[in-house]
Amino acid sequence: MMTTSPVRFADKPAPKTTAAPAVADATDARWRVADVEALFALPFLDLMFRAQEVHRAHFKAGEVQRSTLLSIKTGGCSEDCGYCSQAARHHTGLERERLMPLEEVLEHARAARAGGSSRFCMGAAWRSPKEKDLAAVIEMVREVKKLGLETCVTLGMLDDEQARRLAEAGLDYYNHNVDTAPDYYREIVTTHTLQDRLDTIEKVRDAGINVCSGGIVGMGEGPAGRAGLIAQLANMTPPPESVPINKLIPFPGTPLAEGETLDPFDFVRSIAVARITMPKSFVRLSAGREQMSDELQALCFMAGANSIFYGERLLTTGNADTSDDLRLFARLGLISI
Repeated sequence: MMTTSPVRFADKPAPKTTAAPAVADATDARWRVADVEALFALPFLDLMFRAQEVHRAHFKAGEVQRSTLLSIKTGGCSEDCGYCSQAARHHTGLERERLMPLEEVLEHARAARAGGSSRFCMGAAWRSPKEKDLAAVIEMVREVKKLGLETCVTLGMLDDEQARRLAEAGLDYYNHNVDTAPDYYREIVTTHTLQDRLDTIEKVRDAGINVCSGGIVGMGEGPAGRAGLIAQLANMTPPPESVPINKLIPFPGTPLAEGETLDPFDFVRSIAVARITMPKSFVRLSAGREQMSDELQALCFMAGANSIFYGERLLTTGNADTSDDLRLFARLGLISI
């Protein structure tokens, strides 16, 4: 397989900076926000061509990994993330639910495997897990792995011991999105900081678990904010193995219910720039697919997306119909891995 270095702008050398714990050292190649903005500013067809070149240097064209996402504990979260329907302080009409029983989780996992997913992701609406809940999730991880599926969980913030125990259970991926650009973070969340997120990512990485981390576009962050988000992800050491790029789903009752309407081409650009700056990562076309046309999704695959959430439900929102996905894969000649 060919390998290439990230596309850089030779006339713009990166300055020395002080690195956050989950970010590359100053001596390593780094993506300045200005460099990422320059990628976003490329003519659309040039950007697509460059993204496809990078993609084919590291992945087989037309192969797409499928993951299924299940909410194992819904609602009642103490955080105030402006996009989230599960925050207790937002009036979304979503009922607080208990942690799902193990056998019910396994029923969903078996269905996901039968449908062709290779990874099963479990999400719980917590700031951080309590001991009794973590023990139950660890059992879920062990039992889902016995089905031959990769496992991923998102449980909020972790300490070192919690990360270690999840690793010992065989957890493959931990999802902890950085959500948006550092400069825009306080506009979206106030009950925790970006550094809190980076600290958990560092603990997960130190425990030997793969990192799944991405963000949401269309929250009013603008082009500079989208560049800042991707630069933050690309400068992690190493970048996340899995990078979900979500399009905001405005949920009634949340502060972002009346969010901006993102230009579809700007969303595709976000996928392409993520692919160029994180050439070895799986870039996942995530929330928002239900509202995307087949043509828009095809552009996203051309831009370098090679992973999707598969199944008719995400955590609390709808997703593209599985039969529609199968038809689209057939029309485009895509192969599931």
